[in-house]
Amino acid sequence: MGRDSSLFTRNRRGFLGCCGAVAAAGTVGATAAPAMAYDALTREQRDKMTPDDVIALVKAGNMRFRTGERQERNFLREQISSSTGQFPAAVLLSCIDSRAPAEIILDMGIGDTFNARIAGNVINDDILGSMEFSCAVVGAKLVLVMGHTSCGAVAGAIDDVELGYLTGLLGRIKPAVAKTEFTGERTGKNPAFVDAVARTNVLREVAQIRAQSEILHDLEQAGKIKIVGSMYDIKTGAVEFLG
Repeated sequence: MGRDSSLFTRNRRGFLGCCGAVAAAGTVGATAAPAMAYDALTREQRDKMTPDDVIALVKAGNMRFRTGERQERNFLREQISSSTGQFPAAVLLSCIDSRAPAEIILDMGIGDTFNARIAGNVINDDILGSMEFSCAVVGAKLVLVMGHTSCGAVAGAIDDVELGYLTGLLGRIKPAVAKTEFTGERTGKNPAFVDAVARTNVLREVAQIRAQSEILHDLEQAGKIKIVGSMYDIKTGAVEFLG
């Protein structure tokens, strides 16, 4: 598979150079061998990847998570090796739900990803600015929006919950409620409808990122990044990529 064996033995990132070949073969997650968890991602390793390579890596990481074969890690060495610089491959926007920690779900380590968490995984000006910093300044290749099943924020938006500052936050989700086509009970007590709205919300947030950030839109048009939506199933542990 074209691995640099010397790099593979001394650095847990040695398998990155082969990720494109793995993805092309359609075997992501099935054949990626676990590596010793030592150092954080380097600039050279990150810059050699394409956006599709990064997508392949996070898919493989989720497969490891689902099958209980997460990579062995040495977080202390990751912390030390990243102390002089960071070169994350992706920026993740996910929900604050305690059952949906994106880094764990995708089997990522220190220095791998930028992470933003907010109820309902919605964007605002500050999150967009953080994404622009991640990609345009630092060089991340992937913007990944991750919603999840059984989302309490989505259920609250459906049922018009009002509570302090939460009211305004849920208002950002409500357009997805109206936009979701669904036959059946359209309430927050219907898990199927909640999940349908959560999916619509992810797709809407992806569209909003492209529409509101000229910087990220242009980077994607130039092929330097990809902006992608996904849904995490809290029952199965699987991450489904949308679109």
